This record gives sequence, C-alpha cells and structure tokens, in this order.
Amino acid sequence: MHGNALTAARQILSWVFLVPTLGGSIYALLCLIAAARFRLRRQRPAVLRFASWPAVTVLKPVYGLEKNQRKNLRSTCNQDYPEFQVVFSVQELGDPAIPLLKELQREFGEERVTVAIENCRAGSNGKINNMIGGLRHARHDILVISDSDVCLKPDYLKTIVTPLADPAVGCVCTLYKAACADSWFEKMELLTLNADFMANVVFAHVTGASKFCLGASAALRRSTLAEIGGLEGLADYLVEDYEMGRRIWSSGKKIAIVPYLVDTMVDLKTPAQWWDHQVYWDQNTRAARPWAFFATAVIRSTPFAILYALMRLFDPVGLGVLAGALALRMATAAVILGWGFGDLEGVKCIVLLPARDVLSLASWFLAFIKRTTVWRGSQFTLTRDGRLVARETRT
Repeated sequence: MHGNALTAARQILSWVFLVPTLGGSIYALLCLIAAARFRLRRQRPAVLRFASWPAVTVLKPVYGLEKNQRKNLRSTCNQDYPEFQVVFSVQELGDPAIPLLKELQREFGEERVTVAIENCRAGSNGKINNMIGGLRHARHDILVISDSDVCLKPDYLKTIVTPLADPAVGCVCTLYKAACADSWFEKMELLTLNADFMANVVFAHVTGASKFCLGASAALRRSTLAEIGGLEGLADYLVEDYEMGRRIWSSGKKIAIVPYLVDTMVDLKTPAQWWDHQVYWDQNTRAARPWAFFATAVIRSTPFAILYALMRLFDPVGLGVLAGALALRMATAAVILGWGFGDLEGVKCIVLLPARDVLSLASWFLAFIKRTTVWRGSQFTLTRDGRLVARETRT
C-alpha cells in the first residue's frame, strides 16, 4: 500500500515538473525568435532628426577601483560627438579611484571632464546618492547615465541621444551584455546576465510583454527628470531604473529601446560575492515586477527536467525529456549569445549553463523568502514596495 502511494505521488509530481520543462523549452524558442528580430532591427540605419547635435552631460558614478577601469572611463571621454561633458562623481575624498579620475581630467581637459566629490545622502541607494552629487556639476540639458563598469564605443552618444529628437520620448536605453569574465563564478555571472536576463529583456522588448528601463545606459532630458521628482525621488528604491521608467511612462511619455549593445565588465572577487549577486538579480525582478518574478519559476526548463527524470527514476522517457530539454536550452542560448548578441565569450563558457540554471532555481527561492539584500558590502531590508532600508555594513 505504501509503495502504491509513493508511485502515485511520483507520477503526479512528474506531471507537475513536466509543465515548466515544456514551458521553459517553448520560451527558449520564443527568445530565439525575439533575438533574431532584435538583430534585424540592429541592421536598420538610424534616422537622424536633430538639426544639430545637442550638448550632452554624461553622469558617470564611480565607487572604488574596478576591473579595466581606465579603459572603461576613457571610452566615455573618447566619443565621436561635437559637445559633451563627462562628470565622474564619487562620494568620499578618500575614494581610491580619484587619482585616475584626475588623470583623465588632465588628459582630456576640464571642459570635457569634471570630477565631482560630493557626500550626498538623499536615501539608501548609493548609486543615486552618487549621481545627485554629479548632477550638481552638469552643464547641459541632455543627460546620459552610464555605469562606471560600462565600456562604450565611439558612436554611443550619437546612438543613444538620437531618439530624444522626438518630444514624445521621455527616456532612451541601450541594452548591455557582460564581458571579461575570468574565473568560473564570473563566467556564471556572465551567463546569468547574457543568456538569461538580457534574453528576457529582448523578448519583453520585441513582444511588448512588459515595460522596463535599463539604468546602466540611459538618456533623458533634465526637464523630464525634474517632472518625475528628480533623482531624490528615486533614492530609496532597490531598482531605481525601473522606478524611473515607471514614472516616465506613467506621465505619458515613451521609453525608447535602442537596438544597440554596450559591454559591462564582470568584476567579482569571490564565489560568495557571486552568489550574493545572483540573489540580488532575482530580488531586483521581484521588487520591480512581482508577477513576472513568479512567472519565471515556470520557464526554467533545466532544473525541472532533472526533477522530471528523477520522478521517473531516470527511465528512457525521463532521460529522453531531460536530454531534449538540455539540448534545446544549450542550442538556443548559444545562437542567442553568438549570433544575436555577438557574445563569443558567452558561447565559450556555455558548458556551465546547466549548472547555472539549476542554481538559479535556488537563488529564485532565496529571493522569494529573503527580505534583505546586499549592495556594495552593505545590508538593506527590502520593503514591499521595493524600497531599501539600511541595516548594517559587512566587515
């Protein structure tokens, strides 16, 4: 009797696990189609509608020393654009990046590069606090937000500024992909960003399934920022870029997504730091779009295919479904990375994808139950509306 009940339970669970296995496999194919459409859009020439290029201020918040920092920051100063200002902002006089920032200021001149050292504390979000200090030194109306770990090509400013010629556009974003992963855990991070997060973003963009705003690479008018309450109004949010976008599209303006990719450097020191960041990514999704966060649980084909095979005691059917789900996941991800995003680095470490996918279910669960998050070595409590409340600093 006990054996019959166990067999029945395994049969029920196998059907339960089969649903996300099939759902995730279908979603992988849909992401592949979306990536193909995205690539085709990238091949269309941009239409220039500005009579002359407007002057631009690039806000570049900096915190400490990072991988490839000189190259990344110099790429911001080496833009093929007629008039622009780069504001490197830091919070502390003792920030170790300041000597490099001063060196870049001497190389490109004070008209091009401004170094802002402002200790602002408008809220719990350190990036926003940093940018508030930088904004005080901005000279121009068009603002471009670019994270310090992003490497830019010379045509970046022209690409991201062009859609702002349309008064109906409130904000412009470009997509980004991780690069320069060295250790195994950095490669896992790269796959999380490129094969999972960015693939989902492209799907949402192409299909219109959900709205989003990517704060690592964005452009907007100073007047638009003022209309949504300024940076100060975003200073307590975990996902400040989503909140900024939500306020912009709620005001009736559009978010333009440019089919253009920039590189963001993967810079992780330990496996523990990588794991904290995995949970952080999922907490971002939960805070910004709770229903989308729950939905992602049923499109993770790899871990559920393993559970399905386990419930069937790895019989031929179970192993066949597992092999098919793995093959489809690996193949679609490889094509999206290599052909869709031009990410050959990601293709080279694709063998780590099944392990990353399995661990992603664990990080999803932790993001679901945890009410604390780690950012820049500090701990915060997450409120239900996605705000950060400072707790303590890790030693």
